[in-house]
Amino acid sequence: MADGTDANSREGRARQATPPEGQFVEVNGRRVHAVVRGQGPDLVLIHGASGNARDFTFDMVEDLADDFRVIAFDRPGMGWSDRQEEIERSPQAQADVLRSAAAQLGVERPIVLGHSYGGAVALGWALRDPGNTAALVLLAPASHPWPGDLGFWYRVTASPVGRWLVLPAVSAFAPQGRAEDVIERIFAPDPVPEGYTDHVGLDLALRRSQLAVNAIQVNALRVHVEAMVDHYPQLTLPVEILHGTADTTVGMSIHSERLAAEVPGANLVRLEGVGHMPHHARRAETLDAIARAATRTGLR
Repeated sequence: MADGTDANSREGRARQATPPEGQFVEVNGRRVHAVVRGQGPDLVLIHGASGNARDFTFDMVEDLADDFRVIAFDRPGMGWSDRQEEIERSPQAQADVLRSAAAQLGVERPIVLGHSYGGAVALGWALRDPGNTAALVLLAPASHPWPGDLGFWYRVTASPVGRWLVLPAVSAFAPQGRAEDVIERIFAPDPVPEGYTDHVGLDLALRRSQLAVNAIQVNALRVHVEAMVDHYPQLTLPVEILHGTADTTVGMSIHSERLAAEVPGANLVRLEGVGHMPHHARRAETLDAIARAATRTGLR
């Protein structure tokens, strides 16, 4: 369209405004984007649904780089990582891809931190390779099956019709204000940090490919965590969990409280009045959880 608001124009702007911040490694013939900063024990960061590594590079990576070698990945199909259609429905298979990428970067026995959907991927990482995973830090993790469904939006956008008709329209015409409202709801009741929206790049998240991948991954998540749940008691590594009591995106009682009861080495910190983004709302407590994990596993 001549007015520049079509999906192609928006995606072009996204590529210019939010270029890759890190490097690429190849897994299964596809690129995986990784931002690597700092020195010290390896700490892998895995973002949640609809996101990318920029959620962590906003300021958290800088806070950690003095004490750790931080590796923030874009999950397959998200951010600047290529799609891997044959595995993208499974958080454990995504973890396999990221572990392979991490190995190419020389990562050894990392602490693995996962937020929200990324918490399921982090759990999958530890289940697949428990002997080489030092510890987990899970922030509002999606770990268990939940009652009900995900609603009309996810059902439609995961369907072929939705991918062909709905997602291009959303990618082209979704107003900036509406996308900012979504971010505010995710953070609520906590405020969105100043400059966060510009840094993460809303247009990057609104690309047709990323909207489609996100819908597919989220729709498939429940069946995969159902398969993972029975294996949680086998995890003997240190696990630190942070969850806000006001989180309406991933309910603490459905996920983190059950996980803490099932994993022998889990320590759950309940953050009173905090929403779904504890690493932004309570940075000090998040850094403390990472430090505890490093101490418990002997890395510090």
